[in-house]
Amino acid sequence: MNEARWARLIDVVILPLVNLLAALIVSGIIILLIGENPFHALGVMIKGAFYYKGALGYTLFYTTNFIFTGLAVAVAFHALLFNIGGEGQAAIGGLAVGMVALLLDTSLPAFLVVILAIGGAFVFGGIWGAIPGYLQAKRGSHIVITTIMFNFIAASIMVWLLAGMLMAPGQMSPETRSFADGVALAKMHNLLALIGIKTAKSPLNLSFVIALIASVGVWVLIWRSRLGYAIRATGFSTKAAIYGGHQPARIIIITMAISGGLAGLMALNEILGVQHRVILNFTAGYGFTGIAVALMGRNHPMGILFASLLFGALYQGGAELDFEFQTITREMVIMIQGLIILFSGALAYMFNPMLQKIFARLLHPPQAGDNADKGEAHG
Repeated sequence: MNEARWARLIDVVILPLVNLLAALIVSGIIILLIGENPFHALGVMIKGAFYYKGALGYTLFYTTNFIFTGLAVAVAFHALLFNIGGEGQAAIGGLAVGMVALLLDTSLPAFLVVILAIGGAFVFGGIWGAIPGYLQAKRGSHIVITTIMFNFIAASIMVWLLAGMLMAPGQMSPETRSFADGVALAKMHNLLALIGIKTAKSPLNLSFVIALIASVGVWVLIWRSRLGYAIRATGFSTKAAIYGGHQPARIIIITMAISGGLAGLMALNEILGVQHRVILNFTAGYGFTGIAVALMGRNHPMGILFASLLFGALYQGGAELDFEFQTITREMVIMIQGLIILFSGALAYMFNPMLQKIFARLLHPPQAGDNADKGEAHG
């Protein structure tokens, strides 16, 4: 293996694993300080995420949300755009799902309403992402600032609508009425039962398959399409992109539209998959955690799948920790997630110099002749 491939292996595989190990070691020390066995806690978390009845379904349910938001961040980042607006884009995508379902669920077949709702989530999320893209490309506004602002705008719109004109009649909760029967994504345990595979009931639904398809689509887009080449060229150098015949402003807007659309698809899992109505705050921070997922997955769909599975396991296994231990609360589980985000994000390359030195010595070990030459030169 040549040096370039070793460097890629360090960056994509080894460094994220080292960062994860560092986060787990720090978390283990904290758990030890409060009087619990960190290895026992890790075992409980793993069992809670994968072993117990229905646990895997719940883990993959959470994983689905992270796949969508992680892909959204990754697509934007390839154009050197830091999309912080996944929360708002997912919320507006969910609003689109609700509007399509509420308007059409009594007049169209359920499967057609679901298809239109999927398209609506992508389109509305894409529009909510394209507006900050336009503001940066045409007006010079910074994408980080505008996407953060649009999160607050989206949250305000959702409160205004769900506490007002979209609120279900006869109740005080900020949510819409339930959709008509059949306007939902099929549960995976029901689909597997059709082919004779019995699994425990869980909220895992067809949006997981959509997320996998989206992952393949992003890989094709970024590395196997002309548009993907233009996106990466714009990220590397706008001058080079212009020299190559591309229009960076147009590419930025398109990229943010795709990114926002992917974030908008997150609403499918929560609204069409589980709630079957639009509720307030269904995004639950998945848009922000998607940033860490993309960073840990090195903005590659395969890496994002594994990082999403990790965070899904933390969400599900963390609930088991909270149930099993009196001293390990939900807040401590959030702390563990925060440490992983810290080491995968802000401290992502802290161990890189050390790893580079180690692998440099493995690839180019010192020769006996070199030591002799150094001794003669010293003498």
